[in-house]
Amino acid sequence: MDTCELCGRTEVETTVHHLLPKEMGGTFGATANLCIPCHKQIHALYTNEEIAARLTTIKDLQTDDQLARFIKWIRKQPPTKLMKIKKSNDRKGRKR
Repeated sequence: MDTCELCGRTEVETTVHHLLPKEMGGTFGATANLCIPCHKQIHALYTNEEIAARLTTIKDLQTDDQLARFIKWIRKQPPTKLMKIKKSNDRKGRKR
């Protein structure tokens, strides 16, 4: 178990998030260990192009309006909680 670099929850299972998406040239770039809900939420809200253009640091992610609301909520959830994450209405129908 680990700590999520985005929400700060401890004793969570984490996955590796490429701060610059791999398909945008970030294969060997900086990464962050994120809990599964945070990682899924990022990709549910934004395309890889949007992530590459303006969300390439933990600080960028934490200060994004939509993600900040999610982070505030997820911090109150137990580390074992996994939830369904749905694509935002803005993302539906767009390519990743």
